[in-house]
Amino acid sequence: MVGLGLLPAAPAGAFNLARSEKANKKVLILGAGLAGMNTAYELGKIGYDCTILEARNRAGGRIWTVRGGTTETEIGGETQTCRFDEGLYLNAGAARIPHHHQLTIHYCRELKIPLEIFGNFNEAGFYYSDSPKGALANQRVRAREIHADMRGQLYELLVKANDQKALDLPLTAEDADKLMTWLREEGDLNPGKHYAGSERRGYAVRPAGGTQAGEIGPAHALKDIVESGLTHPAFANIGEYTYHQQPVMLQMVGGNDYLPRAFAKILGDKISYGCEVKELRKTQPGVRVVYLDKKTGQTKEVSADFCVCTLPLPILKTVESDLSGNVKRAADFVPYMETSKIGLQFKRRFWEEDDHIFGGISKTNQDITQIFYPSYGFLGQKGVLKGMYNFHDRANRMGALSLAEREKAALEQGGKIHPQYKTEFENSFSLAWQKIPYSKGGWAEYSKSARERMYPALLEPDDDIYFAGEHVSHLTAWMAGALESSRRVVEMLHKRVSAN
Repeated sequence: MVGLGLLPAAPAGAFNLARSEKANKKVLILGAGLAGMNTAYELGKIGYDCTILEARNRAGGRIWTVRGGTTETEIGGETQTCRFDEGLYLNAGAARIPHHHQLTIHYCRELKIPLEIFGNFNEAGFYYSDSPKGALANQRVRAREIHADMRGQLYELLVKANDQKALDLPLTAEDADKLMTWLREEGDLNPGKHYAGSERRGYAVRPAGGTQAGEIGPAHALKDIVESGLTHPAFANIGEYTYHQQPVMLQMVGGNDYLPRAFAKILGDKISYGCEVKELRKTQPGVRVVYLDKKTGQTKEVSADFCVCTLPLPILKTVESDLSGNVKRAADFVPYMETSKIGLQFKRRFWEEDDHIFGGISKTNQDITQIFYPSYGFLGQKGVLKGMYNFHDRANRMGALSLAEREKAALEQGGKIHPQYKTEFENSFSLAWQKIPYSKGGWAEYSKSARERMYPALLEPDDDIYFAGEHVSHLTAWMAGALESSRRVVEMLHKRVSAN
């Protein structure tokens, strides 16, 4: 049909909603995050008159890239201004794009935002277990060593179990032999079915020119790995196995805020900044919103035929409203992730020069939890590490500290992995999302029961009020969740208007 001209050709993910004469409705959108701006962008294409109220002085919400000059004041906290050098940045919010999040990639393509590889997984990264005992405790160990040694010794145990007729699987002798062959290859076992180390774990002496053939390092004993705490959940191979973090991952060249900045440029004065929503009322038909104009200090009102509310639930529950009891319960009881980050600028990219790490993550069971190495600016002079990315209690502990105390803790803990911290550090910028105004959390954390009991209320309009955002999706914490929820609302609203 495309070849015959009966259907227009369109890239994957493109909308093909028919414009309707009835679409000249006024839509008020609360929040200029990805969901809000994408809703205005797509509705605007088919004739709707959209206005966005945004409490912040910037667009993007939790798609936030911190650069030199960025200023933020946490709830009950101090004001800080970023001092990163030109060209350096920290994706303080969403940082990664899975290769199968087609809608996110679609909008990057449509808005001409270039993408590059995000190094989510790197065997050259380090593990550091802060533990009272164990031969590998309190020292940095390459991730590849732990991965290769754990895999090799566990597969050796499986092979031994099969040889002892103790493998409790319904396998024929032929199938068991095939499985054992695979295990020997995958575990790099020697002809005696024993794991004695492997080049996969790296070299004690690297191969080089001349007579230096290389020397494979001795394997760490399984007992030492376990006893040293290196099987703690902090060291789980999330980036290797989890569907949404499997390689290849992507990021926007120059910072992930390029997507909200592109939307904001297109929408222009349809976004009103510094407008803090105070009341959300039903006028049946239509809606009325009362907001504080922070630029003038005046309280104002605006009415519309429909409202699309993209406010995070911790913010929505503070708004006086006529929302249904089911929606209010969702806002009251769906928790959001506590999560903290810190960007550390160093005058030398020692992780590349000294440790040969280009992108990826180092992990620790200390409060900082993770160190992310930048996947941009390779071989440059300076760089910004994400020196902390943690969750739950650890995020609350770090978030409760002053800015100076967070910096000190991040430098002390990260310095156990990279002693270069002490001499190369220049400045930092930290944030605790649970203390960021107009967010109060990283992303919605649905339990199974909350999905069943509370989530359905957000999927349907509450009279003339619709809901969108990552919390109205099964892709919470991802940009794609916000975009998918926005697309769904645009289709629902347009179908309703076109049918009436």
